[in-house]
Amino acid sequence: MSGSLWLKPPGPGTGTGPAADTLPAIPRPRRDGPGATAADPMDELADRLDAFIASAVHPDEIAAILESDGMTDEYIRLTYGRHDSFGLAEELFARVPRSFPEPGAAPDPWKVSLTACLLRGVIFALPGLAYLLGAPLLEGPQDRLGLPAGTLTLLAGALIGWVWDQTLSHRAYSWLGLGDRGAAGRTLLVGAPVGSLLGTAAALAVPGGPPFSYAFAAGQALYVGAATVLLVLGRERVLLAALAPMAAGALLVLFVDLPVPVRVSLLVVSLLAACTMAVRQLPLADGLRAAAHRIRGWADRRPGKDGPVRWQMLRGAEEEFAHRGPRLGDSVPYGVFGLGTGLLVLYAALGEVLAGGPAEAVAAPSAVALTLSMGPAEWLLHRFRSGSLSGLQGARSPRAFRRRMLATLGRCLALYLTVLLALGLTGTLLWPDAPVLTGVRIATLLLLGAVMWTGLLLQSFGAVRPAAVVCASAAVAQSLALLTGLGQPRAVQLVVAGAAAAVLAALVCLLLGRATAHR
Repeated sequence: MSGSLWLKPPGPGTGTGPAADTLPAIPRPRRDGPGATAADPMDELADRLDAFIASAVHPDEIAAILESDGMTDEYIRLTYGRHDSFGLAEELFARVPRSFPEPGAAPDPWKVSLTACLLRGVIFALPGLAYLLGAPLLEGPQDRLGLPAGTLTLLAGALIGWVWDQTLSHRAYSWLGLGDRGAAGRTLLVGAPVGSLLGTAAALAVPGGPPFSYAFAAGQALYVGAATVLLVLGRERVLLAALAPMAAGALLVLFVDLPVPVRVSLLVVSLLAACTMAVRQLPLADGLRAAAHRIRGWADRRPGKDGPVRWQMLRGAEEEFAHRGPRLGDSVPYGVFGLGTGLLVLYAALGEVLAGGPAEAVAAPSAVALTLSMGPAEWLLHRFRSGSLSGLQGARSPRAFRRRMLATLGRCLALYLTVLLALGLTGTLLWPDAPVLTGVRIATLLLLGAVMWTGLLLQSFGAVRPAAVVCASAAVAQSLALLTGLGQPRAVQLVVAGAAAAVLAALVCLLLGRATAHR
C-alpha cells in the first residue's frame, strides 16, 4: 500500500487539531524580484523579437532566429509550453502582424557617369566629320541610284565593318567579363585586322566609284578596327585625342576652304594616331607567342601521347579538347543585330533616294541624331537597371514590381525619345539644305529610336536573339519593299518601324516583367 507523500507518522510535534490536517503552503516565485516572470512569456518574447517576427515571410525564419538565440526544444517546452521551436515560431508568426520596413539606401552597381556616356556618343559621331574634309576628293557624277559619287562604296565598307566589329566587340567583352584581359587583347589583335580587310574588300567590290573613294574606304575600315580596340579597352579619351586633328580641320572647313593636301594630311594624321594608339594597347608579344605555341601544339595534341593511360582514363581523353571561354556562336547574334539596325538607319537617311527620289531627300540629320543619341541611350540603360533594382527592393508582390518596372521603362524611353527629337530638330536646322522634318519623318525617327533603344535594352539583359530577329526582319521587309517598289518609301518606313517597335515593346514587357530577369 502507498499513501500520500504529505502523510507523516504520529510523533512529537505533529499536532492533533484541524491545522494538522492541512497541506503545507506551496512555494511560489516572487513577482517583484529579479527572478520575476511575465504574466505570459509569449508576450515578452513577441515584444522582444517584434521587428524580426513582423518582417518574416515564413515561420521558418522565426524558428531560425529562436535557435540562433540558444533556445532548445526542452527549454521551449518548459518555458512556453510548445513542443519545439517550429511550433513556437508558427504561433509567433500568427500573433504578430506583418510589417515590412522600408529598405535603406543600398549601393547602386549600375551608377555610371553621364559625362562618360555623352563622350562615347560624341566619339561615335565625330568620324562623320571626315566626310567634310574628303568631300572635294569624292566629287564626280552621281551613281546609278542617284546618290553622290562614292556613296555606295563607302556605305558597303562601313556596313560590313560595323557588323564584324559588333561581333568582335562582344567576344572581347566576354573575355573581359571572365577576367581574362590577355585573351580579350589577343581576340582584338586578330579580329580587328580581319574586320579592316573585310570592310576594304566590301568597298572594292562596289564598281564605279571615284578612285579616292576606295582609298577613303580603306582608311575608314582601318579606323573602325582601331576604334573598336580602344573603345572595348576603355580608352575613349585616347580615341578622342586621336580624332582631334580631323575634327578641328572639319570645323575649319566651314569657314575656310582648305587646300586638298592639308585635308588629306589631317585625315592621315588622325588615322595614324588612332591606329598607333590601338596597337600600343594590344599584346603583340603575347599574341605572337600564343600563335607560335598553338602552331607547335597542333601536331602534339593527340590522345594517348601525354601521360600514362590510367591517368588519361581518369581524366578523359576528350577533356583536353574541351571548349574553353566564350563560344563563337554567342557573338553572332550581336552582329546580326548590328546589321539590322545599321540597315534601318541607312534607310532612314537614304530610303527616299534609293526609291528613286531626288538627291535632296537625303535625311542625313536623322542618321546623325541617332548616332549622337547612343550616348544618352547608354546612360538611360543604366538608369533603367538602377530603377529595376530599386523596384526589386521595394516591391511587395510580383504585380507591384511589374508596375514599378513599367513606370521606370516609360520614363527612360520618354526621356530618350525627347533627346532624340531635340537632336533631330537641331540637326535639321543646322544642316544645309536638309529636308524639312514633317510629321511622318518625326514619327519615323521616334519609332526607329524606340526600336534601337528597346533592342539595346533586351541585349543588355542577354535577350539579344529576339532583338536581332526583330531588327533583321524589319530590315529585310524594308529591303524587299524597296526592291519591289511596294508602297511609298516614307509610309513603308513608318509601318516597318512601328511594327518592329511594337514587337520589341511587347518582348520587353514579357521578358523583363519577371523579377528573375533582373537578378
